[in-house]
Amino acid sequence: MDTENVTSQNRIELLQIADAVAREKVIERDTVLKAMEEAIQKAARTKYGLENEIRAEIDRENGSIRLFRCLEVSEEIEIPATQISLPEARERNPEAQIGDIIAEPLPPVDFGRIAAQTAKQVIVQKVREAERERQYEEYKDRISEIVNGIVKRVEYGNVTVDLGRAEAVIRRDELLPRESYRQGDRVRAYIYDVRREVRGPQIFLSRTHPKFMAALFAQEVPEVYDGIIEIPAVARDPGSRAKIAVLSNDSSIDPVGACVGMRGSRVQAVVNELQGEKIDIIQWSPDDATFIVNALAPAEVTKVVLDQETRRIEVVVPDEQLSLAIGRRGQNVRLASQLSSWDIDVLTEAEESERRQQEFRERSQMFIDTLDVDEVIAQLLVTEGYTAVEEVAFGALDDLSSIEGFEEEIAQELVRRAEEYVERRNAAFNEQRVELGVTDEVAAFELFTPENLAQLGEAGVKTLDDLADLAGDELRETIPNANLSEDEANDIIMAARAHWFEEEDAAAAARAEAEGSAEAEGGTEAEGAESAEEGTEDAAAAEEKSEQ
Repeated sequence: MDTENVTSQNRIELLQIADAVAREKVIERDTVLKAMEEAIQKAARTKYGLENEIRAEIDRENGSIRLFRCLEVSEEIEIPATQISLPEARERNPEAQIGDIIAEPLPPVDFGRIAAQTAKQVIVQKVREAERERQYEEYKDRISEIVNGIVKRVEYGNVTVDLGRAEAVIRRDELLPRESYRQGDRVRAYIYDVRREVRGPQIFLSRTHPKFMAALFAQEVPEVYDGIIEIPAVARDPGSRAKIAVLSNDSSIDPVGACVGMRGSRVQAVVNELQGEKIDIIQWSPDDATFIVNALAPAEVTKVVLDQETRRIEVVVPDEQLSLAIGRRGQNVRLASQLSSWDIDVLTEAEESERRQQEFRERSQMFIDTLDVDEVIAQLLVTEGYTAVEEVAFGALDDLSSIEGFEEEIAQELVRRAEEYVERRNAAFNEQRVELGVTDEVAAFELFTPENLAQLGEAGVKTLDDLADLAGDELRETIPNANLSEDEANDIIMAARAHWFEEEDAAAAARAEAEGSAEAEGGTEAEGAESAEEGTEDAAAAEEKSEQ
């Protein structure tokens, strides 16, 4: 039988099988043929010896199979099975050079039962790998899409979904509460992750993800799909309630109305898909306070107090609206907090009034104790917005004297008493700082008050090294009343670490100087030795000349 047509039988059938597998698995025909070639190579090595380097080629046109043994042209033959000498190689190819590969044709392989089974396993494995790679490449760019599939099986609450060209999984915690599926049910879900794993690509679906709701609205509301209406935030309590913030880029379109639809048809379609999950559609606002008030709907808000530093907001509602603002098990305020990314504290008007009165009493008593004034003057100071003795001591005298009932002499006396109190208090804190062992280098930082220095000492931060070892957040927690910003705290830490770099630079300079001195000293000794040697040679030459 001709070696160039080893498998004259079933050649066309071989190509037909490759075409069928490629179509079924949705992979390249050439990938299947390469898997077949690798399988034939493995079977041939089993017959001719595993030490041989054998290559198989399948003709893409007629399906004929050719086998070759590959031999490398070498000067010295160490492995006869894979190497050939240059003279022998040139007998077959006159232009052969060292390092070339000579392909030696081999007779056809008669596949036995074991070889055929091995070849089948190789083909199946390679095709499966190609199919997995195709699935990963196809779905890795489809994250954040909604897909439809059919439930293939349910195991321990996890649902395996047939997407047609791949399988995906919905884990039990990604399903809505009280939601159950059976084999053959249709399911719609959101692709939130695609990973490469040993067992193949894993496609993870979710029906509880906040972006699933946003994607459902994009399907139901054309304005969202077209980008006219945006959904900047979604908060969900899956299966129970959700809040969705909407924003219109066209002033003529009401985003809330567009998402609700005629007689609520659009939002109802989303609600039905999510097993009756109630949805609050909220107008988004760039103003945080307005947005949070909208997010707490249907509760009415009478007052808000924001703290931008900690991103906390206090919301005051009428007494009868408290339960509505908080919601069942805190659901309403929790969803509003998730939607806005702010921590929300809800107070009733009575609670807020009681707290204001308590703060008023405490501040009034503080001024009575520190400035030695009567209750009327202390209350006047608090009413005018003074909250600390320092504000009286270092504030504008005109502001203080402009308070109704305060003459200039009274204002000056209050400033004098405030300054004396601050001075006494700072002196006491300085003594405490010295007793605790806080160094003058730490005390030199301008942003630290004497009270801050005493707090640092109590926390064990006494030297520049102690301060330098802290992180910015740790420093802010140690001296909370300093009201340091994150940048200010980090600047202090870096300034405290500056001496570390100075010491490193000084040490490096000292090493460089020492190395330079050693080289110079070595050079001087070498020059001295060379001069002495030259002097000896000159003396010997003179002596020899005198003898002559």
